[in-house]
Amino acid sequence: MLLISTLLLAVTCALSIAIGSREVPLDQVWAAVTGGDVDQATRTAILDLRVTRTIIGLLVGAGLAVAGAIIQSVTRNPLADPGILGVTSGASFAVALAVAVLGVTNPNGYVWFAFLGAAATTVLVYFLGSGKGGPNPLRLTLAGMAFGAVLSGIIAAIRFSDPQRFNALLVWESGSFQLRTLDTTLPVAPFVVAGVVLALALGRSLNALALGDDLAHSLGSSVARTRVLSIVAVTLLAGGATAIAGPIAFVGLMVPHLARAMVGQDQRWILGLSVLLGPSLMLVADVLGRVVLRPGELPVGIVTAFIGAPVLVALARRKKVSGL
Repeated sequence: MLLISTLLLAVTCALSIAIGSREVPLDQVWAAVTGGDVDQATRTAILDLRVTRTIIGLLVGAGLAVAGAIIQSVTRNPLADPGILGVTSGASFAVALAVAVLGVTNPNGYVWFAFLGAAATTVLVYFLGSGKGGPNPLRLTLAGMAFGAVLSGIIAAIRFSDPQRFNALLVWESGSFQLRTLDTTLPVAPFVVAGVVLALALGRSLNALALGDDLAHSLGSSVARTRVLSIVAVTLLAGGATAIAGPIAFVGLMVPHLARAMVGQDQRWILGLSVLLGPSLMLVADVLGRVVLRPGELPVGIVTAFIGAPVLVALARRKKVSGL
């Protein structure tokens, strides 16, 4: 399965570079990538735009997919995604404040505000969802949903106070790779990579946690430590991904289920496959967004919503998703 997923990722990367809103012959795409003879406009379109978007898709897809796998495991909620901890709401709230108070209007200027907002919100939700014995899955879920709803209301109030100023924010909130550059993406990349490494290291502990707190304790696993480190990993992964591309839904929901269907319930395999399948889904959604409205394009977040909404309905109707 790892080999198949790796090959799939390689194919989607190639498609992401070869296909765009502007039609470019494949021989010119190859020449631009390999340093061959091609005009400057085509070279810029391929290297500065498509290759950049492919790198962003790899980071964002891996971050959201792995974060979703962790959240579903920790909360034991098969319909959970990173937004359940208020990550997206926290990022959006911080960006809205940056626009309203500091006058930030460039999507590239949103990155660090979004990351800090996502991190701060996750920490607050963690403390709200924790009791004497540490974080409780149900309390974490309820705290995240409640806090996210409050922040969404505040964001709406801020936006209505000056609609014209917040027009640029609408593109970011739809989840898009447009206008993103490597200059603002690469500084956030180490956080996402660190989150992936931490998540993979937690695979065995998450397997123990899935057996129940008492049995996990008897196996020598620290339940509280596992949950704390899991929240840290989700903050790095989902916070970094949201900071780069804006809120993108359903990737963290769909990919872990696909991985689970392929390899079973072993979290080590689920997390490993999520690292590969998440970027593949993200790049496919981005390519679809580029071609359906040529010469314009749909934000990738809208495409994933079209794909993910039916998947969510199907999962909710299945009797087997009563728990993990």
